[in-house]
Amino acid sequence: MTAVESRPAGVVLTLSPGGHRPFGARVKAFVALTKPRIIELLLITTVPVMFLAAQDVPDLWLVLTTCVGGYLSAGGANALNMYIDRDIDALMDRTNQRPLVTGMVSPREGLVFGLVLAVVSTLWFGLLVNWLSAALSLGALLFYVIVYTMILKRRTAQNIVWGGIAGCMPVLIGWSAVTDSVSWAAVILFLVIFFWTPPHYWPLSMKVKEDYARVGVPMLPVVASNRVVARQIVFYSWVMVAVSLLLTPLGYTGWFYTAVALASGGWWLWEAHSLQNRAKAGETGGKLKEMRLFHWSITYVSLLFVAVAIDPFLS
Repeated sequence: MTAVESRPAGVVLTLSPGGHRPFGARVKAFVALTKPRIIELLLITTVPVMFLAAQDVPDLWLVLTTCVGGYLSAGGANALNMYIDRDIDALMDRTNQRPLVTGMVSPREGLVFGLVLAVVSTLWFGLLVNWLSAALSLGALLFYVIVYTMILKRRTAQNIVWGGIAGCMPVLIGWSAVTDSVSWAAVILFLVIFFWTPPHYWPLSMKVKEDYARVGVPMLPVVASNRVVARQIVFYSWVMVAVSLLLTPLGYTGWFYTAVALASGGWWLWEAHSLQNRAKAGETGGKLKEMRLFHWSITYVSLLFVAVAIDPFLS
């Protein structure tokens, strides 16, 4: 989940060298390095898959250890992302109050913190869950930090498409935590998140594209017109909804999941096409209403995965 902060352009609140850094504020800063609001969304896609894999209520201790491991792993990835991106974070209105920019956490502390979380999370998964989940978790972390943050983000407008693979991994981790394997059901849900990520993030990028343009990050809305971006959003949206409906004919879900997938997917497509129509009409600024789809995208994925968890008890 991503929040857009409102702040006068260029205003960065930083500590002076040797400035006082209260303990409570420091703790909050280290927590902020993990991006807990984003991790909430990752856990929404992890726990329901565990219910589907178990076809019942999974072992609650396993759920807890998987969630803690997932938080540590994603938190480490996010901390390392902030360490690498601290130069551009300082120039973007949306990110210029992050701990490494303000000085509440030093770059060295941020780097060590991220690396420690990476190691601890991998060992946590391996020793308390299973080593397949540990490998998937470490793979997601490395993909996000190296492939997305270091290679793709500043080089291609397709950054969020392929970089989003890291955000799909919690689905596989949740399934493997229960079964110590990966099935086609997990792969399908992985693909749902893969095709969900671009139309989820591009509306937000449309809203803050000046930020990305200022620092030279070629998010699609920076290098393409609103009409082109909206057309891409519609394309990915249709593929996402189609993929989400594959679970039922393959026998993994029943009527409840299907009903939720159809209803929520239909509403998503309505919003996506509405955004495209506004873009075609040349609407800009507040009239484009791109954030409507962004906010609905979070509701959509929450509803879909709650249905994944409930369906085994109704089918």
